[in-house]
Amino acid sequence: MATDSALAGRYTRLTDQLRELLDTGPKATRDPVARMATICALLHHKMPHFFWTGFYLLKNDQLVVGPYQGPLACAVLPGPAGVCWKGLRDGTPVIVPDVHSFEGHVACNPRSRSEIVVPVRDRTEVVGILDVDADQLDAFSDLDATGLEQIVALVFG
Repeated sequence: MATDSALAGRYTRLTDQLRELLDTGPKATRDPVARMATICALLHHKMPHFFWTGFYLLKNDQLVVGPYQGPLACAVLPGPAGVCWKGLRDGTPVIVPDVHSFEGHVACNPRSRSEIVVPVRDRTEVVGILDVDADQLDAFSDLDATGLEQIVALVFG
């Protein structure tokens, strides 16, 4: 695992790179799905401990999988159980050091061992979740939550 300062620096660089990719030049887009896809691709390939990186979007009272990178995902999380639904309900990041000890955890892949979710807002309300899994225990910290909140803000930013 990276030191705290190295991890914070990595998130700063990733946020800057995403702003450049999403907001300037011929590749700029305001489309939130395209922005989510770009965010997933960059995070998944630049963060070595990210096993699964993706978005779930609230549609008709279900969380439906959106853009993601990694192994096959659950297509729908009907709720109300699970880490993603907790993040959606609370409107704050949720860090789970061991998913097998989280009551109601939805196991889309048995190799997932820890998880972080960060709510996605469309200016006024939570409309989805960025969900990141790791195949190791206790892979996420408050630094990940802070860095990912800044990145998720770019979806509708």
